[in-house]
Amino acid sequence: MRKENIPKPEFNKINDYTWDIPKTYKEGMRVPARIFASEKLLEEMDLYVFDQISNVASLPGIVNRAMCMPDGHSGYGFPIGGVAAFDTQEGVISPGGIGFDINCGMRLITTNLSPKDVEEKIHEIISALFEKVPCGVGRKGFVQISKEKFSQVMQNGARWCVENGYGWDEDLERTEDFGCLEFADPSKVSEKAIARGFNQIGTLGSGNHYLEIQKADSIFDENAAKKMGIEEKNQICVMIHCGSRGFGHQIGTDYLKKFHKVMPQYGIKVSDPELACAPFNSDEGQDYHKAMACAANMAFANRQVIMHRVREVFSEIFKTSAEDLGMHLVYDVAHNTAKAEKHKVEGKTRELVVHRKGATRCFGPGREELAPIYRDLGQPVIIGGSMETQSYLLLGTEKALDETWGSTAHGAGRTMSRTQAKKKIQGKELQQEMHKKGIHVKAASYSGLAEEAGFAYKNVSEVIEVMHKLGISKKVVAFKPIGNIKG
Repeated sequence: MRKENIPKPEFNKINDYTWDIPKTYKEGMRVPARIFASEKLLEEMDLYVFDQISNVASLPGIVNRAMCMPDGHSGYGFPIGGVAAFDTQEGVISPGGIGFDINCGMRLITTNLSPKDVEEKIHEIISALFEKVPCGVGRKGFVQISKEKFSQVMQNGARWCVENGYGWDEDLERTEDFGCLEFADPSKVSEKAIARGFNQIGTLGSGNHYLEIQKADSIFDENAAKKMGIEEKNQICVMIHCGSRGFGHQIGTDYLKKFHKVMPQYGIKVSDPELACAPFNSDEGQDYHKAMACAANMAFANRQVIMHRVREVFSEIFKTSAEDLGMHLVYDVAHNTAKAEKHKVEGKTRELVVHRKGATRCFGPGREELAPIYRDLGQPVIIGGSMETQSYLLLGTEKALDETWGSTAHGAGRTMSRTQAKKKIQGKELQQEMHKKGIHVKAASYSGLAEEAGFAYKNVSEVIEVMHKLGISKKVVAFKPIGNIKG
């Protein structure tokens, strides 16, 4: 149940884009909570965001502070945009700090095409993508495998796809964690979750998931852009946004129930039942982490297969190979995970389990987790806007490692519920308006399209600017949509 009469915090202003909620705001807070936002974005955040991030600050073993990114809005347990790190020995792991759509993430693909090349074919491209990439609730993918074979996907992620002909070897080094969380253990996943997920590889799903044709609209760092394959303004690219579908959702549901049962035996009390958790190093905590990795690997595989289908569509329409079309993966990033990482705390290196819920990892140059291709540059970060606005390619920074456990925003962030959005516009009307703007869109349903109207989201450019000015992530390229398929 939502709480009423949530008091507005008395913020301690650190700078123009950083605001702290002191421990005195709420009984039980172990550390302060920090909001990254412009004054305008801060004012627009609903009070539940502040209540939820303060609850996160009360969890056992939390280190330094709880944080919320500028795209933050209220979610389940953690606010979406929430980041928190816990000591691996004394801290907890919480499904509410990861999200139900485990490893929902972004993937960016280059081409060597120009707008002139695609403008006459855009309807054909969008229709073909809509046909080849199933979207909407409950849709099945074209990769037909048994439940037994699905265990290989759970263990190997995108690597399974490449080994089975759904991608190129180079794709793996351009994917966060090389497309596979090695600690995945399928034995920790329920049969119900497997039944929901084994036939959904290569599907977009619903909600704010999309497959978008874009053009490079602004280039802020030409050298970095070229190193990532963006050679010039107006270059056509493709962006994918989706996750682990019903598979990840079921894993989250299963372990929330388990954690509610075991919290008393560990003496854990939470201020919000949606923050059910278990000690990270407990049997239950480790079981969930290994199951979460299975869902993350399925999501890596899902986006890999979708990219394979995108390459097929472009190859068929332009009657040449995907290689000749320059369809290389720039990067694939996750934004709903918890990972054990090494970070400096008061000058000493400690292992922490970092929860990023609607937040993106953005490691700076030199981190050993990054593939050699990007180790000197820093981690590419892909942030989607609404389907009517720009999306961004950024780079992680050294400062992010010092300030946010190497984390940044993940998207525009909603300002309006889906129900409210549908009351303001009809899906068919929105489709026509977008067409007039030069954005050709096809959706699984008009209702679902209306839910994702641009006015239901924050100004993504303002979100990006906050993190850029703070030096957490730096702008490289902004993209403008010209075609979109929606779940």
